[in-house]
Amino acid sequence: MPVEDTFISHLVELRDRLLRAVVAMLVVFIALMPWASDIYDILALPMMNTLPAGTNMIATGVVTPFFVPIKVTLLAAFLIALPYVLHQVWAFIAPGLYSHEKRIGLPLVVGTTLLFLAGMAFCYFFVFQTVFKFIYEFAPKSIMVAPDIEQYLSFVMTLFIAFGLTFEVPVVVILLAGAGMVSIQALKEARPYVIVGAFVIAAVITPPDVISQFMLAVPMIVLYEVGIFLARMFARKREEKGLDETPYAAPSEQDLDSELDRIEEAEKPK
Repeated sequence: MPVEDTFISHLVELRDRLLRAVVAMLVVFIALMPWASDIYDILALPMMNTLPAGTNMIATGVVTPFFVPIKVTLLAAFLIALPYVLHQVWAFIAPGLYSHEKRIGLPLVVGTTLLFLAGMAFCYFFVFQTVFKFIYEFAPKSIMVAPDIEQYLSFVMTLFIAFGLTFEVPVVVILLAGAGMVSIQALKEARPYVIVGAFVIAAVITPPDVISQFMLAVPMIVLYEVGIFLARMFARKREEKGLDETPYAAPSEQDLDSELDRIEEAEKPK
């Protein structure tokens, strides 16, 4: 099969899988639309639990009461459809991977996704309640607290992304150690810099209060230690199996040609 045809076939497959992922998300989004307001109320629940009795959030824009729940519903649809989206991504890249890469790749994709969702859940169930309570207990009694829903959405999305990425620290550490880019000893020696960096990142991302900064920095430091522990455990297993005794050798030109022939053979119509 000519190289041009192979490249075009990959583009066609990529287009098809992206289309399936988008359609799946849109189907879920349409199914959730009748409950868009309820979904936003769930997102706003941590804030509403901390506001004074009888106080509600406000919408300062003309179309904000419509578009903000739509955005939240779209986010919920993406999270619900995420397993199918990841399946499409894996189905596209898996045929081009070696068998040992497949054994690593699938747990990596699943683990990365679960950790990101765990970060969002930690933020929603623990961080929001603490941060909002601290902020509005500190607020002067002479003001009426009534947050704007669009600013609230922007705020919670920032924290969701921050905590989701923070929970990816073990994956980053394991990849760096597994690829041989950083030794376990170097990771241990970098602890003081990681601690300082965690608090600096938390101070930049989170609101200007000590509680939220600690609630982001401390998990980052703990997850860094978890990553070191897991990387050391995987390295020990590799040593027990004798995998570290054989240095890595780049595949030869003959190996690459054989792999290309295998991929082209698998792409031929049955």
